[in-house]
Amino acid sequence: MFRRKKKEEEIVEPVPATEAASESAPEQAPATDASLSQADSEAPAAETKPASVEAPAGSEGVAAKTAGKRATSGRGNRVQKIGIVTSDKMQKTVLVRVDRTVLHQKYRRYVKRRSKFMAHDDLGSTTGDRVRIVETRPLSARKRWRVVEIVQKAAK
Repeated sequence: MFRRKKKEEEIVEPVPATEAASESAPEQAPATDASLSQADSEAPAAETKPASVEAPAGSEGVAAKTAGKRATSGRGNRVQKIGIVTSDKMQKTVLVRVDRTVLHQKYRRYVKRRSKFMAHDDLGSTTGDRVRIVETRPLSARKRWRVVEIVQKAAK
């Protein structure tokens, strides 16, 4: 929180840019025509890359990577939270409680904070389930989240 000043601070004087460049860079010999032609002949070989072969959309590798997740077509990273379903009495909507710990600014102790989010649920989660929710466009007046997966089912 508080930083103590060092008693003996070393003062470093900046070196002017012209002196620094001359000291760090050794003298280079002027380029000859032979070296230029050799560099030109190597450059195209290094630039050519093999054409990337893409697997069709129905391949197993792509399906395994995107299993259980929706494609985010250029929308960036959406915020994801994990919480516990506290109410499932609505149709296709659940109330998710997300617990987090925050460092208290004055007392420097961790304090529990809770937030409740209304989330759209097509998976059929019930009260007590631990679910992962992701932010989405407004679906109703208070519903801006969607249940992506059920992480852990509630013990019965």
